[in-house]
Amino acid sequence: MSQTEEVKKVKQIQQDQTAQKSQKVQPVSQKNQESKQQKLISLCKRRGFVFPGSEIYGGLANTYDFGPLGVEMLRNIVDSWWKFFVTGRENMFGLDTSILMSPKVWEASGHTQRFADVMIDCKECKFRTRADHVIEDYLESVGKSDKVEGLPLEELDKILTTNKIKCLKCGKSNWTPARKFNQLFETSIGIITESSSLAYLRGEIAQGMFVNFKNVLDTVRPRLPFGIAQAGKAFRNEITLGNFFFRTLEFNLAEFEYFFDPKTSWKEHFEFWRTEMENWIYSLGVDKSHLRWRVHTEAERAHYSTHTEDLDYDFAFGFEELFGLAYRTDFDLRIHTVKSGVDLRYIDPQTQEKFIPHVVEPTFGINRVLLCLLTEAYTEDADGRVYLKLDKKIAPYQVAVFPLVANKPELMAKAREIYGDLLRQGIRVAWDDRGNIGKRYLSQDEIGTPACLTVDYQTLEDGTVTLRDRDTKEQIRVGSSDVIAKV
Repeated sequence: MSQTEEVKKVKQIQQDQTAQKSQKVQPVSQKNQESKQQKLISLCKRRGFVFPGSEIYGGLANTYDFGPLGVEMLRNIVDSWWKFFVTGRENMFGLDTSILMSPKVWEASGHTQRFADVMIDCKECKFRTRADHVIEDYLESVGKSDKVEGLPLEELDKILTTNKIKCLKCGKSNWTPARKFNQLFETSIGIITESSSLAYLRGEIAQGMFVNFKNVLDTVRPRLPFGIAQAGKAFRNEITLGNFFFRTLEFNLAEFEYFFDPKTSWKEHFEFWRTEMENWIYSLGVDKSHLRWRVHTEAERAHYSTHTEDLDYDFAFGFEELFGLAYRTDFDLRIHTVKSGVDLRYIDPQTQEKFIPHVVEPTFGINRVLLCLLTEAYTEDADGRVYLKLDKKIAPYQVAVFPLVANKPELMAKAREIYGDLLRQGIRVAWDDRGNIGKRYLSQDEIGTPACLTVDYQTLEDGTVTLRDRDTKEQIRVGSSDVIAKV
């Protein structure tokens, strides 16, 4: 078989498997699905939302860099999350804990022993992947939605062999036995190799909140129920199959641990936060029909949880996890009390009773929220116009300012004056004086700017400007002093 034929075969296998999966999860053609995903990827690179990591050196698999517009959206997402879940509530307290922690933390939490995925290799082409992902993709392609994450290695091997599941790259069915690999990234602390000590990049941000539980109790003296929240980087040495930046080695999380008296109903707390998680993502413009909850099976559920549910979003590649909600009981505080020797019990201020609180933990993948919002917002008009229908709270810019033409000093000066005023008022504002006005409108549409303000000759006469709406393309005249209220 020639190299060209081999490439064609690989592409056909990928198309067949993806087509089978997408037909199951969404009643649109695979061509449209692939088209939307590829168009979104192209737009993100072209317009400065997301870049491949280390691109000038050929890239590094499963790493991405967020560009000028992408980082603005990420900041807006985190700010919205923090306001909704933290500063908008009287019983929530924020932290920003270190990425590097004592390795004893990860030993105590069980991550050094249990934080593992199952890996397989194709003996023919040496392609390495996660066993559960390959099996679940195959099962979905034949009309089944079974989850196999957490099953014994022998059972995964049996499923692969019995169903003769093929390699995504070469199309053969010849796998190595399934084996576990730990997802924690190892590093070392110390300037001399011989005396350096082992450390880990955090695989989750929750442990920083648990080990600071006593510090929060001693300083702000909260009363149950209360939460400890933070947002930050986490790292997992995962093997992935792409899907843009859905699953990467380094990612942004936001989560909080909500502590409560175990004598109260965990289900009530669980349901309350379940509803609040929905309310937040709805507030960002995501359609309810594109979301669904899924309960974890006992086999896939994490070792610290007795009940976990995922809120899945219908990405261009199918329904996948967006948020997670777990009932962690008293597992973490109890184990850290035992391992550290420090008493992490809460003292009831009225009864003086000492006990370890239980925890409900909502977790939000911020990078995935970004991908979700970009997917949700991507829109094409019948005339071919592409625009991102982003909520103005999240869009990189709230408004763009244009002079009608760039070669008239009086128009440029007035437009710059308005632009500067908006900046000083804290408005996220873009400036564009390139090309003709129509192309500038389309350019701002494509990055999701909700409104465009044009300074023209009438502005010089009466102080009004043209304000154009992104979604409807409707244009109205407003006073330049009224722009802030409109955007």
